[in-house]
Amino acid sequence: MTRIFGDYAYGAGPRTGCFWDRFATEVAQVRPALRGEVRADVCIIGAGFTGLNAALALAEQGTRVVVLDAQHPGWGASGRNGGFCCLGGGKIGEAALRATYGTEAAAEYRAAERAAVEHVGDLLKTRRIDADTHSDGETLLAHTPRHWDAILKDLDSGPGPHGAAPQVTRAEELTQMGMSGPFFGAVTTPIGFALNPRMYLDGLLAEVCKTGAAVHADSAVRAVDRDGAGWAVTTDVGKVRAGAVLIATNGYSSEHVPSWMAARYMPTQSTVLVTRPITAEEQRAQGWTSLQMCYDSRNLVHYFRLMPDGRMLFGMRGGIFSSPRAEARSRAAVRQHFRAMFPAWAQVEIEHEWSGMVCLSPKRLPYAGPIPGQPGLFAAYAYHGNGVSMGSYLGRLIGILIAGGDAQAIPEAIRADPQRFPFGRFRRILMPPLYASLKLADL
Repeated sequence: MTRIFGDYAYGAGPRTGCFWDRFATEVAQVRPALRGEVRADVCIIGAGFTGLNAALALAEQGTRVVVLDAQHPGWGASGRNGGFCCLGGGKIGEAALRATYGTEAAAEYRAAERAAVEHVGDLLKTRRIDADTHSDGETLLAHTPRHWDAILKDLDSGPGPHGAAPQVTRAEELTQMGMSGPFFGAVTTPIGFALNPRMYLDGLLAEVCKTGAAVHADSAVRAVDRDGAGWAVTTDVGKVRAGAVLIATNGYSSEHVPSWMAARYMPTQSTVLVTRPITAEEQRAQGWTSLQMCYDSRNLVHYFRLMPDGRMLFGMRGGIFSSPRAEARSRAAVRQHFRAMFPAWAQVEIEHEWSGMVCLSPKRLPYAGPIPGQPGLFAAYAYHGNGVSMGSYLGRLIGILIAGGDAQAIPEAIRADPQRFPFGRFRRILMPPLYASLKLADL
């Protein structure tokens, strides 16, 4: 496979120490590799939230499905994220969204963000998947007075696009909310919840397997080629002949599987730590007792939540290189930022650290739809760090589309051409100056 990072990014190094691995079940760990030639109606490349939701939607329609993963289900971002099931999926502002796609399409996209959260909640409920959920919506914390003023200005401009009234908490009220820290106010949107992503993924995988769909680990795809009226998907020791193929590899995509993906996605790193359980006394000493999932107002965002067992999960964006040395720097940086934000916990042991790839698109929105000029070839990716909800939802929508559903069910802004980054395979040169400007804007 041709990828824009070195081999280290796609190996075991970045995910070594991932907290969620302790929850992996046998159903995920014992998936066999694809061997020999098989036939299917649909072959899905990628066994994460998108691929498995698509597989479930397709299997419910009686479709024969084969799912392939280069490593194992949940190996990529789906098994190493922060567990935030919340609004989001893109990085485009409301004004730019309306200017580019129109008022109706913008409203349609924002409705999809909410529907994505509701989809995961309904899936957990109807499939009886215990994913250790908590948090009543999501809280945005202002990290400077200037950012707080900007947040309040946005709230004054009218009701939000998601149809939910936000709760405003002034700086002097944060302590009684159990959210003491270097913050200047908070806004809580009552949509979303936190979860254990590994428990969600493995529960979803078990449901897919019940349908009879085949899910194969250790089956990296080397080529996707036209095969008569369908497609041939080739691995090292196997091949799937299928009428349709879905690319659901997100930040772990390849430039040539298929070649259409080249320059249409940008992986960038996010790093996470998890502490040992923090005692009630230690929580009170810091003044942080809330179970809300939170993020701050930085462009290179910090995201964090106190989990039900008392552990603190803390993550941050910003890594643009991947090597053993770069990984060590990223982990050191996230520790430094955590201890600066929560100084009373400076001596609390950090038991787990890892990193993974977030996926961006040039249009700053997800893409889900057919690949132009390639009948039977589809893709869904680029969730900008919000793949728990949006990746799951678009997986279901693209599965329904492949089974013969209406393409209009996918919002216009999402099915619009994802565009291409400049510089092709060398597009990572865009990231250092971009991230430098974002860091300056965060001051």
